[in-house]
Amino acid sequence: MSHINVTINGRQYRMACEEGQELRLLKLAESLETRITNLRGKFGEIGDARLTVMAALTVCDELIDANQRVQALEQELEGLRNVRNQSTDRARATQVAVAKALNAAAERIERTTQVLNRTIGGGVAIG
Repeated sequence: MSHINVTINGRQYRMACEEGQELRLLKLAESLETRITNLRGKFGEIGDARLTVMAALTVCDELIDANQRVQALEQELEGLRNVRNQSTDRARATQVAVAKALNAAAERIERTTQVLNRTIGGGVAIG
C-alpha cells in the first residue's frame, strides 16, 4: 500500500492507494481541484465545504450521464448483435435453399439426360 499527498481545495491530504495507482490518484485529485477552482470562479467564496460538495455533485452528475450513455450503447450493441445473428441465419437459409435448388436442377438434368439417352438408343450418349 502506497501513501501520497494530494491537494484539494488548497488543503493537503495524505491518501493511501494500491501500488502503481499513485499517478491516477494524483490526477483524480487534480481534476477535483480544477472543478473546485472553476466553481470558485463562478460563485466566489461560498465556503470550502459547499464548493467541495458542489464539485462532488458535478462529478456524480457526469458519472450518471456517462452510465446512461454506456447503457444506451450496450442496448444498441445488443440490437446490432441481434440484427447480425438474424442476417447470418437468413444467409444460411438462403445458402441451403440455393443448394437445394441446384441439386434439384442437377437431378432434373440427369433425368433428362437419361431419357434422351434411351430415346436416342444406340446413338451417342449425352452426359
